[in-house]
Amino acid sequence: MSEGTENPSSAEQIVDYDIHKILKALPHRYPLLLVDRVKSIDLGERIHAVKAVSMNEEFFQGHFPGAPIMPGVLQIEALAQAAAILGIETLELAGSGKLVIFMGIENAKFRTPVTPGCLLDLNVEFVQKRSRVYKFKGKASVEGKASCEVEFTAMIADPPSS
Repeated sequence: MSEGTENPSSAEQIVDYDIHKILKALPHRYPLLLVDRVKSIDLGERIHAVKAVSMNEEFFQGHFPGAPIMPGVLQIEALAQAAAILGIETLELAGSGKLVIFMGIENAKFRTPVTPGCLLDLNVEFVQKRSRVYKFKGKASVEGKASCEVEFTAMIADPPSS
């Protein structure tokens, strides 16, 4: 498949995807890298990734002292990062410098608080694909119980020039 093209009928699945591959696919770094491992990717279709939520996360210092809860916007960001990996792998853009940038967030719903010690499952699937603009549906959950559901739109873009 050539760079920048998609293979919507691909049935290929990627299962061995560790933090080293995540760091190659995403420009995010600590403290904003919110995907720790990818369990599986069905190219052109869906991804299942995970975030190990630790009390060491910087945001727990202020959200909320004495009652730590992962902010909903960071759950959405984690889903978006998983979607970016799905898009980058589907379009074979790893190492190209291309970015996956938010365009819109719709129908966000927060169901259950996410607390330190949780393993946050991130499940994202393509809803619509058009040229460089993609719509995704994501669900974050802990032990099968939904914590966040959202639809969002993103685009493939060149990085800003320095």
